[in-house]
Amino acid sequence: MASLPSDKTVSFHTERAKRGGSEAPTALGAGYPAARLRRNRRADWSRRLIREAHLTADDLIWPIFLIDGERARAEVDAMPGVARLSIDLAVRAAEDAAEIGLPAIALFPNTEPSLRDEAGSQAFNPGNLVCRAVRAIKQAVPEIGIVCDVALDPYTSHGHDGLMDDEGRIDNDRSVEALVNQALVQAEAGCDILAPSDMMDGRVGAIRAALEANGFSDTQIMSYAAKYASAFYGPFRDAVGSGAQLRGDKKTYQMDPSNGGEALREVALDVAEGADMVMVKPGLPYLDIVWRVKEAFGLPTFAYQTSGEYAALVAAAERGWLDRERVILETLLSFKRAGADGIFSYFAPEVARLLKR
Repeated sequence: MASLPSDKTVSFHTERAKRGGSEAPTALGAGYPAARLRRNRRADWSRRLIREAHLTADDLIWPIFLIDGERARAEVDAMPGVARLSIDLAVRAAEDAAEIGLPAIALFPNTEPSLRDEAGSQAFNPGNLVCRAVRAIKQAVPEIGIVCDVALDPYTSHGHDGLMDDEGRIDNDRSVEALVNQALVQAEAGCDILAPSDMMDGRVGAIRAALEANGFSDTQIMSYAAKYASAFYGPFRDAVGSGAQLRGDKKTYQMDPSNGGEALREVALDVAEGADMVMVKPGLPYLDIVWRVKEAFGLPTFAYQTSGEYAALVAAAERGWLDRERVILETLLSFKRAGADGIFSYFAPEVARLLKR
């Protein structure tokens, strides 16, 4: 049986309380020893009862890379376990995604170099790789959501998300016109969510107006509202074939990694222009932005666990430096804790199966 505290001990705690020590009552309740937070951590059932953030398959969107061909699969060297898939294999992947409970997939094409040009004209072709994939997947798996990237970098010979002028600068307004045309062919193909990732000014409003005018009022827009000029995109650019094409960098339109308040301005503009949801990219290095956006606007907020984040975790796990399953789940939970409603992740199928298990 525990002994009663001595007068000296009581006096010590009383003095600590007077000075605002840890024993003083706070807005969160009593201090130590009345409050022992480890009590709630002692047992698994107790930890489960008080868990604040929850990760489910419903939180995940699986990005899929596309290539032309039939029964074609090309591994992405910088992303072990990730491959570019021909449309027939992408349909199978979509069927698997629906089977394990993923709500949506996102499609990204690797366009043949011969089809790329300065104007990114293949982006406006109703028969391009993405549009054909959307139609095939919707026919086979109508219940799964499809997100389509709206940006020109998979189609331009210079690798930029917009169109370049004669002096090598990105022409914002011409680019917006092109993005509208791209968005319309994707909507016509059956895309559920258009996701402009280009970071041109005014593109969300222009796309929304065009959708309304052309009978696509139900098509959703998930704006990459806060997309940073990050070093975490390298493997993705290799996967879609734009890395080798890229001239210069994207710092004149993607955000400076130093800026947080600017992200809120970007989100506010896109929401005012008709975005239904917003995206922060990259994910893990920008969880503070996810939190600020969710707190400020309260609308559906997504984050993208980028190719670089994926590659770093996989490489460390392959070397035995990190426990693969635990770090994957921990990082994805951090997105949820920061306020993300959903996460784009290349780990999505693996995690959905883990959670079922």
